[in-house]
Amino acid sequence: NRATMNPAHKEFEMFPEYRDLITQLKTTDKHFKNLFDKHNELDQQIKNLEGQVDHAHARPEQIELLKKEKLQLKDELYQILRSKA
Repeated sequence: NRATMNPAHKEFEMFPEYRDLITQLKTTDKHFKNLFDKHNELDQQIKNLEGQVDHAHARPEQIELLKKEKLQLKDELYQILRSKA
C-alpha cells in the first residue's frame, strides 16, 4: 500500500533508474539531500491537505502552489542526477 510506504523508499518511486546514485548522493551531496528532503516534505504536506475530509484548511490554490514547488524540486533533482550519472 503506497500510503503506508516507508518514506525512505520514496526515491525509488521517483527515479528508479537512479536508485544507487540517489542513495550515494543523499550521503555525499548536502544540496541534493536538502532538495530531496524538501521534496518529500512537500509530498507529505500535499497528501495531508488533499486527505482532509472538509478541505476547510486547504484551499485548492494552496495545494496547486505546493505541487508546483514540488515539481520544480523534482526537476532540479533530475538535472543533478543526469549530470552525475
